[in-house]
Amino acid sequence: MSPRLNLALQSGLSVSQPLTVFGPTPATDLSALPAETQVVQPIKPFHDHFAEQGFAVVPKVQGPCRDAIVILPRAKALARSLVQQACTCATGVIVIDGAKTEGVDSLLKDIRKRVAVEGPISKAHGKIFWFQSDPTAFADWAAPEHQIADGFQTAPGVFSADGVDPGSALLLAALPDKLGAHVADLGAGWGYLSAGLLKSSGLKTLHLVEADHTALSCARSNVVDPRAQFHWADAVTWRAPELLDTVVMNPPFHTSRSAEPALGQSFIAAAAKNLTRNGTLWMVANRHLPYEAMLTGTFTHVQEATGDNRFKVFHASRPRR
Repeated sequence: MSPRLNLALQSGLSVSQPLTVFGPTPATDLSALPAETQVVQPIKPFHDHFAEQGFAVVPKVQGPCRDAIVILPRAKALARSLVQQACTCATGVIVIDGAKTEGVDSLLKDIRKRVAVEGPISKAHGKIFWFQSDPTAFADWAAPEHQIADGFQTAPGVFSADGVDPGSALLLAALPDKLGAHVADLGAGWGYLSAGLLKSSGLKTLHLVEADHTALSCARSNVVDPRAQFHWADAVTWRAPELLDTVVMNPPFHTSRSAEPALGQSFIAAAAKNLTRNGTLWMVANRHLPYEAMLTGTFTHVQEATGDNRFKVFHASRPRR
């Protein structure tokens, strides 16, 4: 059990079934909760983690519940949206559990202006507090039905929700006109790169692979083309139905506030496994991230095709078997 939640339960907090938990990650210990607890988690590897533990896991909330627990994400707009969703589906207690680095103090201050709060309890560099659900108190925190950025539909909490990522724009501008018949966009997000890839001459199939169910839903709205195939999957473990001519990607490089280059390195390995013998990889990365050694160890030919002071675009070909 989460140390803050465990302490709150010992201090008098009571939660009842049906119970919904919003946004837990594998670092969140839910083992003390009943298996019938509904877990809302749109990130595929996190979703699968709780499904393997026997929980009823869904990418977005389904049905009403008695009580709800919200595990705070980093994105403020997403955090507010989850609070609003919890108040909409729950009739009882709403529990908010978050670290200081996730903005729990700021959120607590904002919530106190709207409802009476119990707690809060401080532990493990964070806070937990709770209040009686009020379906109207946070109506203005609801995520917009159509959030448009640079002409594309996005959503709170997805990568680059406020506009086109400059790294992706640099990568798309560097691509040749012909990429081959079968192409994949690993970590496709809300579909900016894929929308551009569909202009490639001779392209027959484009696979959009994205772990965030919310982002992939946006991509379905942004990429309307019969050649596009959508996969809610972890790009690191996904396997294409046929070997690919080209993989294009702007891989994530963190799950917390600090950079974790191993994530991008795993994307490179996954790309190589899905490519033909003569296949190519086009990839953009933050300039400070050390991907060169992984690329040269995985591909026969590697070059920095273009870049600026923030990003570098790599072109790699002929994966080593």
